[in-house]
Amino acid sequence: MPRRTNAKRKQKRKAHNHENNYSEPTSSRKRGKHSDDTVVEINPQNQRLHQSCTTLRTQQSLQAKTLAQKNYINAIRQHCLTLGLGPAGTGKSYCAAALAAEALESGKIERIILTRPAVEAGEQLGFLPGSVDEKFAVYIDAFRDILNERLGAGTVSYCIRHGRIVAAPLAFMRGKTFNESTFVILDEAQNTTPAQMKMFLTRIGEDCKVVINGDIRQSDIRGANGLSDAVDKLKGLPSVHIHHFDYDDIVRSGLVKSILDRYEPRAFGTN
Repeated sequence: MPRRTNAKRKQKRKAHNHENNYSEPTSSRKRGKHSDDTVVEINPQNQRLHQSCTTLRTQQSLQAKTLAQKNYINAIRQHCLTLGLGPAGTGKSYCAAALAAEALESGKIERIILTRPAVEAGEQLGFLPGSVDEKFAVYIDAFRDILNERLGAGTVSYCIRHGRIVAAPLAFMRGKTFNESTFVILDEAQNTTPAQMKMFLTRIGEDCKVVINGDIRQSDIRGANGLSDAVDKLKGLPSVHIHHFDYDDIVRSGLVKSILDRYEPRAFGTN
């Protein structure tokens, strides 16, 4: 009798546990598909969180918001080397990254290289924790956001893993050659030294696409900066275009215009 009683108790416990088990088997989980064709499993209880944290790809083609942006985009498409100069918020980085994404997706290029000097308001990579890649990721996050928007987060992650999108500090460009299948963007170029800029410019190979962006007035280094030096030296060269953005070309927000007007009241003039 005691053995039968124990067996009945075990059966009741199993039945009770089965009735209160709310976890779904793997085969019955819902599957969702994002616009970047990355298939992922979605657990119903965190579906809202997953969707809110997923970067979806835009389906719209790149559209210039100002005449200056239109001329800048055309200059990048038509020249081997384009320098974009002007204040923050004019779309220099966005337009360059969007065009790079467009070229990669269409097969015109095989690789995007994103670089910038590892200097920001007097701080350098050595003061940040982690490996070099982890440190530099902080500097290049804005570009990744743009690429995620243009290509989709899944595609960007794939391209990074397979070396088709490369982000590295400017110092790592030494010894490299930018070939015809490469689109290179040097951002925050006002923080380069003339020697660094010369090193970067002499990496340019035949028929590659290179964009250099920066604001000469916002240099975080002491002494002459490589961007202003390059502008003086490269004027008039074939396949080189120097494009100037102005205060009126700021598209980020009206507040940014007002802020810059207070900080730099004499910096901007009408062209």
